[in-house]
Amino acid sequence: MPNIDSAKKRVKQDEVRKERNKAYKSRFKNSIKKVLLAIDKKAEKEELMTLLSEAFKSIDKAASKGVIHKNQAARRKSRLHIKVKKFLGEVAPQ
Repeated sequence: MPNIDSAKKRVKQDEVRKERNKAYKSRFKNSIKKVLLAIDKKAEKEELMTLLSEAFKSIDKAASKGVIHKNQAARRKSRLHIKVKKFLGEVAPQ
């Protein structure tokens, strides 16, 4: 446990930020899982596109808050979009 006041404050701030980051991270991971689950269930295109939009929004928000790096956000969005397009038959499987 720190003895210096500024170090004590830093520990408190780190805890708050850790919880906030955890919330953003779980939010975008859950939104990605919803999209993948919809693909497994063979959901309608409209529903799938709505879920994809929500997933993109949550990923972008996590990146803008610094929870994940912007390149990681771009990679996750790209891979998710490829899976959706493949499911909808818009891209030939590789």
